[in-house]
Amino acid sequence: MQPKAPQIGFDRFIRLDWAEAALRVRSGAADIGELDQILTGSHAGLEAKKKTRTVLNRLWLEPREELSDLADRGVDIFRQVADPQVAALTWGMALAVYPFFAKVAEIVGRLTSLQGDCTTAEVHRRMAEIYGEREGTRRMTNMVLQSQVDWSLLGKSENGKTLTRKPPMALQSPETVQWMSEALLMHVGRPLTFDGLSGQPTMFPFSFGDNLGYMLSLSEAFDVRADSAGTRIVGLKAR
Repeated sequence: MQPKAPQIGFDRFIRLDWAEAALRVRSGAADIGELDQILTGSHAGLEAKKKTRTVLNRLWLEPREELSDLADRGVDIFRQVADPQVAALTWGMALAVYPFFAKVAEIVGRLTSLQGDCTTAEVHRRMAEIYGEREGTRRMTNMVLQSQVDWSLLGKSENGKTLTRKPPMALQSPETVQWMSEALLMHVGRPLTFDGLSGQPTMFPFSFGDNLGYMLSLSEAFDVRADSAGTRIVGLKAR
């Protein structure tokens, strides 16, 4: 029986350089001692460091069995693509691994879709409606938002009260577009139209470019078909 995805789980602030260090370890470009040294220098105590390692393990070092192949192919992109876009890769893994992270991203994406910004209070209110009015919900929402800001995928005002969209990051390589699409479809759990895929609120920091259909047609991972109205739909092939 497969372990269930953690309902919250993303309970630590994760700096992008920590995620990149974990990617380097999994890719074989660094050993675990280097990551340990980085975390030791960044954490006040052993327990805090241990909790951060738990999140990094689930993202890159020791993902759940059903996500191991996705992580391996993300590592391949990190190793082989000239600009591996670590922030995008880590965002995609976080969507697949942590429903809580994905829900925060979705809410921010929806709230900022019209005017480009929203308040942190609005995000907290929406998250409390889903996960309950608990201190843990508020704190972990802050951890996700703080991480997204550190990854340069979300702007935040100096007083911390306003969140602002940044210009979308164009996914640079066909491999990254394909991989991110797969991570998103794994998170959503159902086929989507091409517009639905690129327009998912969770994808607000990114641009898939103008050739999404062509990019996905190059990969055997996707099942592309047309519905009765002729709209193209993309899903994942069974592995």
